[in-house]
Amino acid sequence: MSSGFVVIFEHDSLLTELLEHRLGQRGYETAVARDGHEALALLAKKPPDAVIMESMLPGQDGHEVLRWIRQNDQLKDVPVIILSARKKDRDIVEALELGASDYVTKPFILDELVARLARLLSRTG
Repeated sequence: MSSGFVVIFEHDSLLTELLEHRLGQRGYETAVARDGHEALALLAKKPPDAVIMESMLPGQDGHEVLRWIRQNDQLKDVPVIILSARKKDRDIVEALELGASDYVTKPFILDELVARLARLLSRTG
């Protein structure tokens, strides 16, 4: 039984593998995009239950992708967790104002991220 479909937008291959593995262990189906253009194509193909997204995606900034998600009628309510090495208050506030559901700074605790995801999905499901 699937816990949901989660799209991961991350350019770091090792981190992506860790996320896919841990989410798979918890029953989530995952798909990965490595840059902003792939992210938009993937979102258009199959709407996810949630998105975990790096804020600094190559090709198209994560904030641009977040704006697109929030303006899309099919995706506007999908929970989006931003992963970022940016820790300044203005970066966090900007992402939240753009519609991020949560903001997690790198490095992070993998199980904490999965718990945050589960919490967000329980609110929408």
